[in-house]
Amino acid sequence: GAREKTREKFNDVATVAELSKAIPVSWTGELVLKNSVFPTNMHLIEGEKSVLDKLMVDPKSGKSISLKITQRLRLDQPKLDDLKKRTSTKTSNHCLLLSVPADGDAAVAAETPGAQQRPLRNLVSYLSQKQAAGIISLPVNEKDKDASAVLHAFPPTQFSVEFLQRIAPNLSLDAENAKDDHLVVVILSM
Repeated sequence: GAREKTREKFNDVATVAELSKAIPVSWTGELVLKNSVFPTNMHLIEGEKSVLDKLMVDPKSGKSISLKITQRLRLDQPKLDDLKKRTSTKTSNHCLLLSVPADGDAAVAAETPGAQQRPLRNLVSYLSQKQAAGIISLPVNEKDKDASAVLHAFPPTQFSVEFLQRIAPNLSLDAENAKDDHLVVVILSM
């Protein structure tokens, strides 16, 4: 459509929990790190849901694909600036998502044999300790060189909260909210 793709703003949203209630769930599935499976719901903040359907859903079964974190990206300033630049243009091919814990029962059975289901906050604290984002090449079954997009999962930082503030300008990460379990997910198409 010719309509400018600006999202409505949620000015009265102050916490991540409120934001996740304000926007519908666009994808439910699991993030996988080593032998741990983290059920999550992702809420689309910017971008097209069709991108998620294409990259994160199995076309044959219609089920969500497990997203296996294969690399870590150190959160250093030049990388962050570059990412911010690449997601700020209107034409840029990106999706911004808020990833929050899903109920284990709703989660897809893990395809990873021997994997253990863990709460999302364990992944959030792992990435926070490492000061890193989790990186996943999409679609997952392709070789890295054939990947058509890269997913970045950021733990709560000032950098990641700025993405959420694009639609919830009054959202803050003060002590009360900082312990909210969430990741900010940025998908960049190649």
